[in-house]
Amino acid sequence: MNMTKIAAGVLSLGLIGSSILAPATAKAESLTDALIGAYRHSGLLEQNRATLRAADEDVAQAVASLRPVLSYAASATFSQNWATGASTLTSSLAINLEQLLYDFGATRLRVEVTKETVLATREALIGIEMQVLFNAVQAFLAVRNESAQVNLRQSNVRLIEQELRAARDRFEVGDVTRTDVAIAESRLAASQSGLAAAQGNLARAREAYRNAVGRYPGRLSAPTPPQTARSLNDALIVARRTHPDIRRAMRLVTVAELNIERSQAAMKPVLSLRGSIGTDQDLDSTSSLGLSLSGPIYQGGALSSAMRQAQANRDASRGSLHNTRHLVEQNVGNAWAFLSVAVASLQASREQVRASTVAFRGVQEEATLGARTTLDVLNAEQELLDARAAQITAETDRVEAVYSLLSSMGLLTVDHLGLGIVTYDPAAYYNAVKDAPNRFVSPQGEKLDRVLKSLGKK
Repeated sequence: MNMTKIAAGVLSLGLIGSSILAPATAKAESLTDALIGAYRHSGLLEQNRATLRAADEDVAQAVASLRPVLSYAASATFSQNWATGASTLTSSLAINLEQLLYDFGATRLRVEVTKETVLATREALIGIEMQVLFNAVQAFLAVRNESAQVNLRQSNVRLIEQELRAARDRFEVGDVTRTDVAIAESRLAASQSGLAAAQGNLARAREAYRNAVGRYPGRLSAPTPPQTARSLNDALIVARRTHPDIRRAMRLVTVAELNIERSQAAMKPVLSLRGSIGTDQDLDSTSSLGLSLSGPIYQGGALSSAMRQAQANRDASRGSLHNTRHLVEQNVGNAWAFLSVAVASLQASREQVRASTVAFRGVQEEATLGARTTLDVLNAEQELLDARAAQITAETDRVEAVYSLLSSMGLLTVDHLGLGIVTYDPAAYYNAVKDAPNRFVSPQGEKLDRVLKSLGKK
């Protein structure tokens, strides 16, 4: 009778391990829901979006340096002659104009540098987006894995409790010794310890999920991994073309090369137009208009040093591009190997579960005939438990490996995953400020106000 209960418990153990990873109902939270939550919740994304907007303003400031600069100067002076008692009040008001005419392209190069820096910062933002989404994937899978482990451990505790009761009953009638009861008691304590550890792991996984997604998880459905590369070579080709780290490194090489041209232009003269118009307290007007040509003659070697420094920075950025490309390729290779291992492990763990189930049932039957001891039954049950736990972990690893490969290829983005939500448009703010609008007087300024309002900055 007790052995029949044990068999039912083992079958329950096996079914629970499988049902945890089976597709859940429509009310369960999906991985897509978690990814959307992470994208909308992430403070790291907000931080880097603000960094990108700051880089956009560098373009506006560089463009502004090509335009006329209007300024005013007003002064009033009161003077008292204590010897004669006479006092005078003088005042003046002037409007000044300064316009850069020609600087051998130095300012234009500054504009190009800031534009390339914006593009590099956009690539960095994509990298942050992939990091945020992958953290959400890991948090989602960790909660599912630890939930399955807890359920498995709970079933294991119930099963060993049944085995302990059976051992005590058989001890009462003299079928087994006190040793068999002690063995079952020891295994129950170990199983309860394992359950406590699994519950602690689940609690930590839930906190990690809340940090990544912005809320605690409910019931999570089984994820369906997206399609990925068919071969390692295909994955490498895509990564070299699309990975944001490589694209960012390429932009930074361009920035370094432009800075060399800027350092060359800094050695050349600058032609400017200057004018002013003013009046004094007697309404006497004065005006002036003239050209100014200035340039370096000797600066103690500073300009030559700046040139050499720019060349060294270019070489460093090229070296960084080389290292980044190889690191991305290494990560793709690692992710592909991880996926291959995960697939093989899953296949092996399924076979292990099948074989362990058959072995356990055989040991059960032999125990009813007196050919096996309580220890043999418990050992077989432990092997089945380990096999089921390994299968759960292998299934989790396989899904994570797919997303890890997508991340290494530079494709773990909202757009590529097709999450179907409105995403942050990095070009919207740039297009509103790239021409250095005055917010208060120009149509472009009104457009900027609308963009800022949509960002919640008003």
